Amino acid sequence: MKANEGKRKSQASPIPPHLSVGHGKRVRLWRLLYGHGPGNGTLLVLPLDQGLEHGPSDFLPNPAALDTGFQFRLALEGRYSAIALGIGLAEKYMADYAGRVPLILKLNGKTNIPDDGDATSPLFASVEDAVRLGADAVGVTLYVGSPRQDEEIRQVGRVRAECERFGMPLFVWSYPRGRAIEAKGGKGTLYAIDYAARIAEEIGADVVKLHEPKECNERCPEPYRKLREDLPARLRRVVRSAGSCLVIFSGGLKESDATLLEKARTCMESGAAGLVFGRNMWQRPYADALALTEKVQGVLARFPR
Repeated sequence: MKANEGKRKSQASPIPPHLSVGHGKRVRLWRLLYGHGPGNGTLLVLPLDQGLEHGPSDFLPNPAALDTGFQFRLALEGRYSAIALGIGLAEKYMADYAGRVPLILKLNGKTNIPDDGDATSPLFASVEDAVRLGADAVGVTLYVGSPRQDEEIRQVGRVRAECERFGMPLFVWSYPRGRAIEAKGGKGTLYAIDYAARIAEEIGADVVKLHEPKECNERCPEPYRKLREDLPARLRRVVRSAGSCLVIFSGGLKESDATLLEKARTCMESGAAGLVFGRNMWQRPYADALALTEKVQGVLARFPR
């Protein structure tokens, strides 16, 4: 470890006092926020759930990324706070990186074959699995507004109870989906994302993963329909709606380096606790992905929490 890195981590702050969490969660969150990654209270997460969610097509732009070792190497050498993946990949590939790359175990997921109008994300792993695998958090997807959101909310409730039992931080991928959401403006609008942020806090998330909110349109309910805010204002609004939850914003589809870094800066200036970059990183050649990760680390270094 570099000398200045050791100094940085030895001077790390405690978990923010507004996070009302028990001792087990506090320990695990400290490891994510200060023991790994940027080490200054911010999060940089590398997800690898796209093979399930989108299919093998996501690996076609960079065939080398089909080897899961690509992402684990990037997570380790790029100093990510954690890698987020499902139980199959965790059980098969974590051994060589145990203790060196923190794990957020994704407990549910779906394919993109069914129509999103009836979106649901069933559980295929448990909090107990996460404890067994040495994970520092679990992640669950909640499809806000889906016709099956009643099932989803009950499912998250069961996971939340287990998280309290085991002292495991709960990350919620809070994603608006379904015909009702589309009828009220669409899944990417400020109305939808703002609602998703608030729901995550209400159902007990510790950290919520959100997409960047777009402008509202004529289908959005009032008062959102008449809101005219620029992107920083929209980002600040959804961060406020998430209350005491830490908000991490998704990087989404692959973009140019300049666009990605500008997005990262804007999100952090708006109060985000961190960023999630998956395809934006591992759809690039390894050297390019590592170089871009270092630039993102430079952005996060300017926003200690």
